[in-house]
Amino acid sequence: MNTTAQTSRRDFLKTTAITSGGLLMGVPLLTFGDAQAAGTLHTPSAWVHNADDNTITLLSARSEMGQGVYTSMPMLIAEELNVDIRRVKVAIAAPDAKLYGNALLGGTQLTGGSTSVRDGWENLRVAGAQVREMLISAAAARWNVDRSELKAENGTVLGPNGKKATYGELAEAASKMPLPVKVSIKDPKDFRIVGKRTKRLDTPAKVNGSAEFGIDVKLPGMVYAALEQCPVIGGTVKSVDAARAKSMPGVIEVVQIPDGVAVVADSWWRANQARKALAIVWDEGAGATLNDKAMLEGIRAASKSGRPLPIKAVGDAPAAIAASNRVVRAEYVSQLLSHSPLEPMNFTASYANGKMLLIGPTQWQDGAQGAVAKAIDMKPEDIGVQTTFLGGGFGRRIDLDFIVQAAQISKAIGKPVKLVWSREDDMTHDFYRPQSVHQLAASLGADGKPTAMTFRLTSQSVTGRVFGLPNEVPDDLMMEAAVAPYAIPAIHHDAIKHDAGLRVGYWRSVSHLLNAFANESFVDELAKEAGQDPYQYRMAMLAGQPRFANVLKLAMDKAASRPLPAGHARGIALMEGYDTYMAQVAEVSLDASGAVRVHRVTVAADPGRMVNPDTVEAQIQSSVVFGMGAALMQEITLDKGRVQQTNFHQFPVVRMSEAPAIDIILVESTEKPGGIGEPATAVIVPAIANAVATLTGKRVRKLPITADAIKAA
Repeated sequence: MNTTAQTSRRDFLKTTAITSGGLLMGVPLLTFGDAQAAGTLHTPSAWVHNADDNTITLLSARSEMGQGVYTSMPMLIAEELNVDIRRVKVAIAAPDAKLYGNALLGGTQLTGGSTSVRDGWENLRVAGAQVREMLISAAAARWNVDRSELKAENGTVLGPNGKKATYGELAEAASKMPLPVKVSIKDPKDFRIVGKRTKRLDTPAKVNGSAEFGIDVKLPGMVYAALEQCPVIGGTVKSVDAARAKSMPGVIEVVQIPDGVAVVADSWWRANQARKALAIVWDEGAGATLNDKAMLEGIRAASKSGRPLPIKAVGDAPAAIAASNRVVRAEYVSQLLSHSPLEPMNFTASYANGKMLLIGPTQWQDGAQGAVAKAIDMKPEDIGVQTTFLGGGFGRRIDLDFIVQAAQISKAIGKPVKLVWSREDDMTHDFYRPQSVHQLAASLGADGKPTAMTFRLTSQSVTGRVFGLPNEVPDDLMMEAAVAPYAIPAIHHDAIKHDAGLRVGYWRSVSHLLNAFANESFVDELAKEAGQDPYQYRMAMLAGQPRFANVLKLAMDKAASRPLPAGHARGIALMEGYDTYMAQVAEVSLDASGAVRVHRVTVAADPGRMVNPDTVEAQIQSSVVFGMGAALMQEITLDKGRVQQTNFHQFPVVRMSEAPAIDIILVESTEKPGGIGEPATAVIVPAIANAVATLTGKRVRKLPITADAIKAA
């Protein structure tokens, strides 16, 4: 059985042959003529190029930063085209938000929020199906037979009496076929590729070194830049003496831009060495007074004086709590964090003849084009953006500062230039995950269950900084997972925005981690106050929440099937994030120094329909390890506006010897696909916090949960 998707001519773009008699298909908003007039083919999510050499290419509108979209997206196309996934190649789309906009992220051409598969789930399947139907129509016309006698299979259209033609042989004729108004996409029960474990298509290139990351880019005549920025973020140059730097070997130019002073040389090493010889006097600006402790106290004060923005309210929770004689209150604090992807910020820019070419790792193509156009006074259409592989993103490469810097330097010197930040630059000039303060209260009934609950989040609004969301407008990306799934008769949840003074950015899981840490820690505290088992306590409040109850039971049953060693304890947590339902059980102990050791994490996840279960598992594994760093060892601190952590010796990441065994249960589901790249990062944090509280009897309510924090609790 097939599902019919209705489309209009404005919903799809039929192109003529561009190269080698090729057929390009996609899901557009402009006509082919419009796109061709702009000099580039565009579609809003993806297009398929079927050349006469039988090469099939998917143009991906989403960046590959390790999450596997260069495999999952081609799988959706290959499923409808009935071709081997290994025959599908991937190219990255040029910037055009009108055509490539991510509907789940407000229409920007942006990769983030675990949206790639969710946004492409139907669009890409329909695009593949339309190409398939046009190939069949071309074969029917060639052989003068009815379309019903033909089928497309394994890159070939098969007809009566042994007739057959490859997709490549039909590509040119297919491009001239009338556009199908309706196309049938497969019923999921007929999938042969989607939902099956598939090896990643980009692994060979990453293993043999042919995959190009931003830091690998080379252009003819390219030079290199190292940028000295004010040690206080936001500071500017008052004066600079570059005489010594200019005299050093290999130095070509010294360029002052708004963010600092760049040394350009014939190698990055020489540029960076000469950079150290610059004598700069800085105007440190207002940021010079910042320190993380004062910022946190400002957030606490704002939680009392700021304007609450509603999240959800049922009944009169404040009144119920005020009238109760059994009330639990708690405050939870999440710390500043750096993204710190292993590939530091870098971009290559090449300005010539009034045109700018930008090449490198970005999560936001149209944003890069627009920001550069504004910064160097050019038209967006004169700026090209080519996206490489990203050596990690985690939200950092949504921001555009390093791209603008590269463009400013290139335009100033009139040469292609690669700007590379050092690790120290990267860690001390980030857009940080904001601090947050959560204040929760609940009244308990005779059965120990909450009769009412209040929840207040106070933090900075990243969306306000990035997109200019007005302060009086609720920020949905602050409120993810703010409302837990438990049945509580009266609730009152709200949020207060407070600008603590430091620039902040979206960080893997965005606000899910902040809110889940508070909610799931608090529920555990309520269970302890009630003298009840945390697992049974939760299950009793999940009536009418079958997906939550299912993952919680699966995770706990699996974890409990192994005997718990002496000196170990388990903690549980659950959450829905990006339409994925997940529960985790963390098994921990303390080492001789009192630091937490995570031995095993059991994860049950219901992400709806899965495109590639192999990638789903990999994403859960990476998210658990990533979240462990935030839970146990990472924090950004400031003194006199200066970030105190400069490298991984002060901002450690989880090492291989510290990584736990991870057991994963994936729920087979017919629900729509959920996002998987981020939720596990959030859930692991309260799972660890709850395990530590069970093990030690001490509740750590401020992250990270270090040995010192446990001793002080």
